[in-house]
Amino acid sequence: MTKVAVEGGLRPFQEALKNAGFVVVEVTSPEDLASARPHAVVVSGMDENFLGMTDFGDAPVVTASGRTPEEVVKDVRRSLGPRE
Repeated sequence: MTKVAVEGGLRPFQEALKNAGFVVVEVTSPEDLASARPHAVVVSGMDENFLGMTDFGDAPVVTASGRTPEEVVKDVRRSLGPRE
């Protein structure tokens, strides 16, 4: 299963990703993010330096700001390429 880390407080995006078949992990601290080892990360877009971290390894980062949950799901799928 493909794991997506979602910044805390983005409940509609978490639900949309779960409904699309992703394993969703809500993250509220750098420790949460490090232990989640996600395939992708969804952030609010309010702060480019999410949880004090700027390096997410190979995990693509999708910004939710100004977008619908459905748009974010499409972008997560697109960013993961053939893996999803």
